[in-house]
Amino acid sequence: MQEARLRRDSLLLALNSYNSAAARMEQTVLLPTLLRDVPAEQPWAEEAAAAAGDEEPGGDLYGDYLMLKAVKSVVESGPVPPDDCKASKDEALPEPDADPESILRFHLRGLLSVMGQLTQRSQRLTQKYLDIINISL
Repeated sequence: MQEARLRRDSLLLALNSYNSAAARMEQTVLLPTLLRDVPAEQPWAEEAAAAAGDEEPGGDLYGDYLMLKAVKSVVESGPVPPDDCKASKDEALPEPDADPESILRFHLRGLLSVMGQLTQRSQRLTQKYLDIINISL
């Protein structure tokens, strides 16, 4: 299997594991509204509830469900949804105790930027090599 070849701390393995777990969550949770008012135990739940203006700290599993679906969407399609193109490239680093979705978006933008730069460098190097040996594609 492909996962067996990946190291335990591989980004690909982590993304595949998360995607599988989130897909299973979506297939299992047929009525997400049943999760309303079921207290969440995650440390980010209080900050997310405060940011959303909820009077009740702690959040609920329904909020977590929505956040986990949003993160899955970010992992699958990129950090900026098509209707949210106004996001700044120079977005400030989120607080360490911020909700995981905003932390993921910030770091994914950086990772995608670096990977894009490395891809362009690899393409230029390949083209330069082909120019040197007089082969054009």
